[in-house]
Amino acid sequence: MDAARRLFLKSAAAGLGCAMVRPRALARALSAPGFSPKSGNVREAVFYTPLGSGFVQCGTCPRLCSIAPGGSGHCGCKVNLDGKLYSVSYGNPCSVHVDPVEKKPLLHFLPGSQVFSLAVAGCNFHCLNCQNWEISQTTPDKTRNYDLPPEAVVSAALEYGCRGIAYTYSEPTTFYEYMLDTASLGMEKGLKSVLVSNGYMSAKAMERLCGVISGAALNLKAFSEKTHLELTGGHLAPVLETLQTVKKAGVWLEIIHLMVPTHTDNPEEFRRLCAWVKDRLGPETPLHISRFHPKYRLVHLAPTPVDTLEKARGIALAEGLRHVYLGNVPGGGDKVLCAGCGKTLVVRDGYMLLENRLKNGRCPDCGREAKGVWQ
Repeated sequence: MDAARRLFLKSAAAGLGCAMVRPRALARALSAPGFSPKSGNVREAVFYTPLGSGFVQCGTCPRLCSIAPGGSGHCGCKVNLDGKLYSVSYGNPCSVHVDPVEKKPLLHFLPGSQVFSLAVAGCNFHCLNCQNWEISQTTPDKTRNYDLPPEAVVSAALEYGCRGIAYTYSEPTTFYEYMLDTASLGMEKGLKSVLVSNGYMSAKAMERLCGVISGAALNLKAFSEKTHLELTGGHLAPVLETLQTVKKAGVWLEIIHLMVPTHTDNPEEFRRLCAWVKDRLGPETPLHISRFHPKYRLVHLAPTPVDTLEKARGIALAEGLRHVYLGNVPGGGDKVLCAGCGKTLVVRDGYMLLENRLKNGRCPDCGREAKGVWQ
């Protein structure tokens, strides 16, 4: 029986089951005498500004939603009640699994380790190609959820022998408060937290989060404003700012670029993306070029030809990137090579670690430091 199944059965036996937050029930809870914002699946938002007349402006993501009393933000996960902004995405994940860290994907981060992975329903993008649209394009009141406060997440992660916690599957920005508290508690217990995100987070929110996470797999979905907006419904510039914020903070960063036919497979646009990554983030920043498979609103497109991915990898290497991997392709990320001598450092078969030759984070052949988080 796999770890995720065991966790589900254990949670059900403990009576955790389904903890759903309905808008009317939420309104009653928030208006009840003695209500505490530290109770249940509701927390006061970390970043918001009162605007007057009961309106508030959310500051968690670049949308900066102005929310009327009784209303919710664009993501549906922040609610304004009596001039205060509350998150309804706290301690109520709809998806919980124990995954290999390689699945995130992170190939330069604790090879062969397991991460306790969770998601709460919601997203601040509306990607046409979303792979997890059933949970990303909805809200926590419409999903079946576990009741897992931060303490329970950390306890379960330790019990299952995980080295870290991953906030993934949907968009962690929408459950920011839950992620922040869980990552903080996890850090106290020696767990490394990993953000898997579209990067559409406000600078102040990202800066604060960087203090409690150790790694990030961030999606750079397109490299033109037009394409990015059409594909995701969000602007490109804030994502680029997030990437630079994460890098500057010293959090380990790997970038994912999904190559969607007719949308993000233009060679010249991709070349500019690679040049930007090298110049702004450094040549040893890993880039995952992932194969698209038809999903959600792009089921009419064919999967990305492997030849297109191989040519893209050639472009990335020609632009000076040293660690370029192919995602959703067998063998595309099986080897990590030394950026100095080119010798093999880490060998995998899919998500399974076969060999790790690193010695204290360095190449055993030439002694060069290998960029990443290795222990």
